[in-house]
Amino acid sequence: MLKYQRIAEDIEHYIVHNRLKQGDKLPVLEELRRKYEVSKSTITKALELLEMKGIIYQVRGSGIFVRRHKRKGYINLDENQGFRSGLDEFQLTSEVLKLEVMNPSEEVMTNLSISAEEEVYYVKRLRFIHGQRLCIEESYYKKSVVPFLNEQIVSESIFNYLKEGLKLEIGFSDNFFHIGKLTKTEANLLALRTGDPGMYYESVYHLTNGEAFDYSKLVYNFQEAQFYLQINSLS
Repeated sequence: MLKYQRIAEDIEHYIVHNRLKQGDKLPVLEELRRKYEVSKSTITKALELLEMKGIIYQVRGSGIFVRRHKRKGYINLDENQGFRSGLDEFQLTSEVLKLEVMNPSEEVMTNLSISAEEEVYYVKRLRFIHGQRLCIEESYYKKSVVPFLNEQIVSESIFNYLKEGLKLEIGFSDNFFHIGKLTKTEANLLALRTGDPGMYYESVYHLTNGEAFDYSKLVYNFQEAQFYLQINSLS
């Protein structure tokens, strides 16, 4: 993790720990520079990252303010650290349906930019929120980047393991979604009816060096899932 990313993470923890509200003012840039003993450009990059994540907003000539207009239980469609990060206060659990090493399909090869010979971990899980079926998740992890997964790891937060256990630096994701009708298999897993609506969500996650390492496909239960997007500029 780069220095400005660590500073951004520390400021975010400060906001959460102190339960700061929408509009609460943070220390000015010069105070932050002295506190963290870094250059002005490093603090500026940290603040830009927080602003991009929708955690703060800056008003020229007035200062830096907390932005906290998230609603409880809503999943951030822009989040690139796994959706659990937006639902910390909720009871999230997983039922592991499948975990295996396999050779990639054409779809996986295209999304991860790999050859047919490069193995991937395939993980299929049913995700629950407060005991209710939230989504079906299928993920393909490039084995050259994620060399080991087991049932215990994938039954919890895989992204925490990637960051804390493997020390991977996750950079960005490309996300695609559409509304469709559930198949019989999907409906059975989500305890819904065949043909009920579902939100289909695909993500390709990249490391900070740009390498794609995870291709994920999720199908959300329309009765349990709620989403939001934060727009950072109207210009």
